[in-house]
Amino acid sequence: MSSGGLLTSTMLNTTGLELSGEVAEKLKGKVLDTVIIGGGPAGLSAAMYAARFGLSTVVITEEIGGQVGKAGWVEDYLGYVRITGPDLVNKFEEHVRYYNVPILIDSVERITISNDLFKVTTVSGDEFTSRTVIIAVGERRRKLNVPGEDKYSGKGVSYCAPCDAPLFKDKVVAVVGGGDSAASSALLLTEYATKVYLIHRRSSLRAQPIYQDLLLKNSKITIIWNTVVKELKGDKVLKSAILQRTDTGELMELPIDGIFIEIGAEPPVEFFKVIGLDLDKNGYINVNTMMETNIKGIYAAGDCVSLTPRGFRQIITAAAQGALAAYSAYNYILTKYGQNREK
Repeated sequence: MSSGGLLTSTMLNTTGLELSGEVAEKLKGKVLDTVIIGGGPAGLSAAMYAARFGLSTVVITEEIGGQVGKAGWVEDYLGYVRITGPDLVNKFEEHVRYYNVPILIDSVERITISNDLFKVTTVSGDEFTSRTVIIAVGERRRKLNVPGEDKYSGKGVSYCAPCDAPLFKDKVVAVVGGGDSAASSALLLTEYATKVYLIHRRSSLRAQPIYQDLLLKNSKITIIWNTVVKELKGDKVLKSAILQRTDTGELMELPIDGIFIEIGAEPPVEFFKVIGLDLDKNGYINVNTMMETNIKGIYAAGDCVSLTPRGFRQIITAAAQGALAAYSAYNYILTKYGQNREK
């Protein structure tokens, strides 16, 4: 994903979203072939392929598009030289809707197993029974965990540059991080802010070379190397950040109007552990090349799996893994239940 131009996109299309109770009522007493948890590129790709394989399914997600919907310009998804994140999500949703796959806006509270079937219970209390489950929940944004971060959240502290960049027109802002997301956010913010500081704890960036070149050539951007944020200060809104050099320990105060946290993400480990999934040392779901987990009938795809290289979690790889997960679920169902199973 990349950004670096004036963000002009349509809003995410949320027409036709099913209400929790309506979906549950329609599917009451039915055994679905698969329940897909997560509506990002992996989950929506899995939904599209599941439908094409003739699998009865429902998608349960907190939001359609996941992190893609928060992206600025996407320039690395095949078929689109340049498209905004929200517009790409609309394309994804439109494709899935073509196959009449219900998409439920909700969160999953628990998954239980009985007689080789899965019962998926949502926070709203609805229950869905299925033969397989595809987990594509992605990651959640990491926080700095410093004094003032929660206090000024929404008052200068942001985790989404494409969402909030227009609020900082003619302001001074900072971005924390050194990867692709931090770089693309900094570039996007130059379209609005008068000055953008990129704060990174190391002496070199992890971002792709093309991003690094753009950062260094942009006169609005100043990179502050070997530095971490220790505290965020202000009154009713954010006014400054207390920074500390990682090499000398020196403290300094940086006056800013806003700060964007882009220090990566982490998987929802607690949710995975409750299910009994095998995880790697970083909390990502261990899967094989066919996206199979240690639990028969449960598959996983996208940013939540260990198979995806850290530092290279891409829209296109997530979509590919979603397709593989659906294919594996299809083969499992075909072998275990046959074509004439009740739908």
